[in-house]
Amino acid sequence: MAEKTFNEYGKTQAIDLLFEGSGFSRQGKIGFEPAAGSFLSSASRLFVEGMDFDLTYFPLKHLGYKSVVAVAGEIYASMSHPRLLSVRLGVSAKLDFSHIKDLWLGVVTAAKEHGFSAVDLDLVPSPNGLTISVSAIGEEFKLTKGRTVKARSMDLVCVSGSLGAAFLGQQILEREKRGFDKTKDDSVQPQLEKYKMLIGSYLKPELSASIVTRLEDAQIYPSHGYLVSHGLSDAVKRLARESGLGVKIYADKIPFEGNSFSSGKELDIDPVSAAMNGGDDFRLLFTIPILSAEKFRRDFQTFDIIGHLAQPEVGSVLVSPDGLEHPILAQGWND
Repeated sequence: MAEKTFNEYGKTQAIDLLFEGSGFSRQGKIGFEPAAGSFLSSASRLFVEGMDFDLTYFPLKHLGYKSVVAVAGEIYASMSHPRLLSVRLGVSAKLDFSHIKDLWLGVVTAAKEHGFSAVDLDLVPSPNGLTISVSAIGEEFKLTKGRTVKARSMDLVCVSGSLGAAFLGQQILEREKRGFDKTKDDSVQPQLEKYKMLIGSYLKPELSASIVTRLEDAQIYPSHGYLVSHGLSDAVKRLARESGLGVKIYADKIPFEGNSFSSGKELDIDPVSAAMNGGDDFRLLFTIPILSAEKFRRDFQTFDIIGHLAQPEVGSVLVSPDGLEHPILAQGWND
């Protein structure tokens, strides 16, 4: 028996059905009781079909999951704990209720994984493809805020995992899509096994849901934090602007997935350029006080130390293996 369409369900019933069995209750308004003296943080992202994702190769469940990770990561970057999540879907006529169920399953999976206490959902019609608007509220504890110190020259710059892989994975998927568009032969499936780490980095990025708690327990308080979602260059430029200090990043310290260089050669893309200017890595970048360096190296071995803060006159530079310093440029920045 064919499943009903959105028109047959109606918006209210459709939302009720999506919440059934999700572990979250549908409420008119969502909220929470913050701890005494805590601070609220917020994050939001908009994903637009054809600009931020392509449904030709992007599984809807992964897309829902990724949209939540995008805002959860921004909350973690501010040393906050996720609390509230609001999702607004613009649904085009080509998508049916079963498609939105898949997308919602990814949203719910990520929301549970990252500890959101309440989730809100709205559905609206979209004339131009699927859009996903996601907003999150987080809570930073008073003690964490009070113990965060001002950034200083020589503080460490660290990232939570490999960079550039998501961009390379996206380019591989785009290459295979172009090949299919030429032949229209769906009997021939692309051989993507050797690229699964790169493609997975793009389709389903993952972040540790315990990172803020672990840093608090270790009494390590980053002075700055960013989600690397528009390339390392963009995050570094923001760090330099907001800290008022220079930043040195060492090219040979940037972490890469194992086959980034061989895949980059196939695609004629420099993996270092992919890391600096690609997108969707969804890695956390923190500046760690130099006095906490030894403890951080010992207890947070999944992070890579890729550079350090410097005097303001240094600017933002990428240091090549031969010691040369190259100014870091980023799209959307004038200098």
